[in-house]
Amino acid sequence: MIEVENLTKYFGPIMAIDRISFKVGQGEIVGFLGLNGAGKTTTMRILTSYLPATSGIARIAGFDVMLESTEVRKNIGYLPESVPLYPEMRVDEYLDFRAKLKGVPRSERNERLGFCLERCRLVTVRRRLIGTLSKGYRQRVGLADAMIHNPAILILDEPTAGLDPAQIRETLALLRELGESHTILLSTHILTEVEAICERVIIISSGRIGLDKYLDDIESENVILLEVRGPSDKVINTVKGLGAVLAIQTHPVEDGVTKIDVRTADDKDIREEISHAMASKGWAIRRLERKGRSLADAFFEILRVDDPLKDAPAAAETKPAPAPAPTTDTTTTPSEKEAIQP
Repeated sequence: MIEVENLTKYFGPIMAIDRISFKVGQGEIVGFLGLNGAGKTTTMRILTSYLPATSGIARIAGFDVMLESTEVRKNIGYLPESVPLYPEMRVDEYLDFRAKLKGVPRSERNERLGFCLERCRLVTVRRRLIGTLSKGYRQRVGLADAMIHNPAILILDEPTAGLDPAQIRETLALLRELGESHTILLSTHILTEVEAICERVIIISSGRIGLDKYLDDIESENVILLEVRGPSDKVINTVKGLGAVLAIQTHPVEDGVTKIDVRTADDKDIREEISHAMASKGWAIRRLERKGRSLADAFFEILRVDDPLKDAPAAAETKPAPAPAPTTDTTTTPSEKEAIQP
């Protein structure tokens, strides 16, 4: 349903996305994750024909987003990060207006309007002016707008922004239900929301795809947690020298204790090797544990590649500056000069 091949976007000399490629199949709910400025919103705007790509190909339901943008818009429902609404219109008037613009047949319009008002919990405010609604309600109006023409694909940028916990729960339940008959690409900063409804996650970092995996595959992996009292650089180099080590994620040193997470090839358990290596160096182990890998572990492991502090040395102990040496005033007054005359 969504196909992206070597998609690149420049804003002048600034590269926003760099040759990204991925596919989203029919009926999938995919979480699209990344920090602010990683390229998520730019990618979504290209997919919805709001922005042209610098190079590469993107297709929605088989239609090229550049050459067949009208057909693309018929097949998508888009909820942008900042929902553009008409504050002077009432909720039901606005949604009816949007249904007309999106080509919903007159015979189906009332049914679609009622469905979206009910599913987005807007029935009680249907006659309210949009400008008088809270941010959470306006967000729900935007979601109802994205759904009004019953598109095959929903592209949602922060759909739960501004919602209270009960509304978030209802919205996630709705998206899970919609996922049975729609393809959903969902951008959010809240990892627990992705874990609750998504089957697969794509993590983008500095305009590039850092990870594209099913959540079950991520959670089936294990990570070894090591805390050892020893010099950080030497501990890391020692662990790297062991066989089967794929990646090491470091954490801030606390009270002389080095903390690292170790991933191994084929999920191999190398705790005994680590224990012997630390003992041979005389470093005391405080923790050596193997646990399942979480989405948060994968997320921060990818983002750490671009962390400006990843190679920063531990903060040096600050010492007070030495007091300036006392100075001797060598100037003499006129009377003193006269006193020392021969």
